[in-house]
Amino acid sequence: MTDTSRCLVGGDLDASLTIDCQAGGVNSEIMSTRLGTESSESLDALSGEDGLAEAVARRRNFAIISHPDAGKTTLTEKLLLYGGAIQQAGAVKARGEQRKVTSDWMELEKQRGISITSTVLQFDYSGSTINLLDTPGHQDFSEDTYRTLAAADNAVMLEDAAKGLEPQTRKLFEVCRMREIPIFTFINKMDRPGREPLALLDEIEAELGLTPWAVNWPIGSGELFRGVIDRRTRQVVLFSRAERGRQSEEKLLDLDDPQLKDLVEPELLAQAVEDLELLEAAGAELDLELVHAGELTPVFFGSAMTNFGVRPFLDAFMDMAQKPVARIGTDGPVDPLRPDFSGFVFKLQANMDPRHRDRVAFVRVCSGRFEKDMSVRHARTGRTIRLSRPQKLFGQDRAVVEDAYPGDVIGLNNPGMFSIGDTLYTGTKVEYEGIPCFSPEIFSWLRNPNPSAFKSFRKGVNELREEGAVQILYDTDESKRDPILAAVGQLQLEVVQYRLENEYGVDTRLEPLGYQVARWVTGGWSSLEDVGRIFNCKTVRDAWNRPVLLFKNEWNLNQLVEEHPELELNTVAPVVSGVEPISL
Repeated sequence: MTDTSRCLVGGDLDASLTIDCQAGGVNSEIMSTRLGTESSESLDALSGEDGLAEAVARRRNFAIISHPDAGKTTLTEKLLLYGGAIQQAGAVKARGEQRKVTSDWMELEKQRGISITSTVLQFDYSGSTINLLDTPGHQDFSEDTYRTLAAADNAVMLEDAAKGLEPQTRKLFEVCRMREIPIFTFINKMDRPGREPLALLDEIEAELGLTPWAVNWPIGSGELFRGVIDRRTRQVVLFSRAERGRQSEEKLLDLDDPQLKDLVEPELLAQAVEDLELLEAAGAELDLELVHAGELTPVFFGSAMTNFGVRPFLDAFMDMAQKPVARIGTDGPVDPLRPDFSGFVFKLQANMDPRHRDRVAFVRVCSGRFEKDMSVRHARTGRTIRLSRPQKLFGQDRAVVEDAYPGDVIGLNNPGMFSIGDTLYTGTKVEYEGIPCFSPEIFSWLRNPNPSAFKSFRKGVNELREEGAVQILYDTDESKRDPILAAVGQLQLEVVQYRLENEYGVDTRLEPLGYQVARWVTGGWSSLEDVGRIFNCKTVRDAWNRPVLLFKNEWNLNQLVEEHPELELNTVAPVVSGVEPISL
């Protein structure tokens, strides 16, 4: 075999069809430092059932959810800083020589100062391996966030201390609740003027039905923010402002230490202690079973920008977070300690490395031990695939990984065989529940004004559909070949156009359709035919050749429901299994 790694695809390992799976352009030496590499001794130690159980016990996996501008990407960078994964944290809105953030690798993200796509960042901390799933906060990219939450065992809900709960945070919380994901709350920007901490806790309980339990409590706020009191140990953690992008210095003192009166204004400390006494009188206790059930949220206060409270949060999170848990398959829960490997694809990303035009499938390992060069079964197609160049991910950077365990996320080069929701497994067949599509609200024809660029146009549209950057619909009239882009928000369409131009060299034009509501027809085309002719809506096909009805407004939708109560409509697309998508 040459240096170029290959993967075999076909009914068995003797298949003649080979697909190049080389991961190009990765500086493995640099990446092994960033990502951490298991020594041969540790690999030996982690073999067998005991080794698998130990590896699972050491893993933590979480996604960060928030409204735009709550400071999510900044917090991500500071967690990486404290985890030793980077030497200097970047800023979302970088100036001059200041480094850009690790998680925002796409050029458009750097230009706009927002996260457009989810990123996976793996690093070691305090003897454990953390898989951090950074997600877009902007509602126009919420579908990417929904998919990423399918791979998360825990969620960190980030709030702006001045704004409290915001609309997008509430939406994402509901997705977490639906998936029964434990939620940890970090109230950010305490170094700026904000609302009363007690009022923020009351809001969480009243509006989300989630019991808050303050793990630490702020001393002062805004310019008078001095640090936090750890409620469990009764210790005071004082902070000094760090140089931008560096770790802050922390001073740890007992609450009754006489030095405190010289370091903190007495009235600020007295107020914090009084608030803590009120919390104790309320009677709630920290119960990890309730945390893991998604009924109680540990709450932390701090400031990601100035590094206040980030390390205490990370330490407490490692103690309290849920280890990788069983995932639901078609035949019931699959235990992470199941000896055979299994995992599912929750995200596809094209062109993470523009120099190599690569396509990466993000796989969440659910059970067993994954090993480099292992042969796995592709549940949807029944093919056997050899995975010879799996990658450990760190934003845009990658390094070849020798093995991975439940809770880890690995990258696989994707020569077009993977779709979101696909299951990979060894041993007895396992197939995980697919990841549904949610109802879009904006619809536009995507026109290609240059017929000579059709090949690149088709390639770009198909690959962006694969990775879920946008939903693609098709007219039922097959003579109309232009795809229909279906998006949650206008910004999503702009990103698709930008990427088609910059990654595929194709100029495009958008023509709005004038519809605002989409519903999938339960029962498919036969159910639609039974109803006969319908009015005030447009029938289109999705990428899986299922009927979708488009309405100009909710009134038209309600009218159809009244006229045809036998027609079942759904806001969420049925989960796909065993079906190949339509390509342009």
